[in-house]
Amino acid sequence: MTDVEAAARRFIADVWNAGREESAYDLIAEDCPGLGGTGPEATLAWHRDRRASFPDLRYKVVEVVAAGNRVAVHWRAAGTQAGQFGPVPPTGRVVSYSGATFLRFDESGRIADVWSVNELFQVLQQLGVEMLPPLPATGA
Repeated sequence: MTDVEAAARRFIADVWNAGREESAYDLIAEDCPGLGGTGPEATLAWHRDRRASFPDLRYKVVEVVAAGNRVAVHWRAAGTQAGQFGPVPPTGRVVSYSGATFLRFDESGRIADVWSVNELFQVLQQLGVEMLPPLPATGA
């Protein structure tokens, strides 16, 4: 296992699953872009928000591919919605979905960039959100 692969697995185990916030400061570069900011704190803010919605959310690594300073992680997640999730009030429902996260590491071995995709549409369906097409425009 490469150093970047080990760091990616630690990121998921410590930060995503165990909520070990101190690990984020070890693993994430200060200039790593995140939602609403940069660095470890931006990443932690996102995960705090997600854990508020799904306190028991856990990620399972399905596959890891590492090359040079980049790592791709295919994962599965499952958790129970116990808090507000966007506009969706708590439902008590369990969701299960997949995604992929792509990490780029800097020269110091810290995560310099994170990009993720996931099956958010499935999550919303599992929470009972009804997706309706927009109404047709009416002529004036």
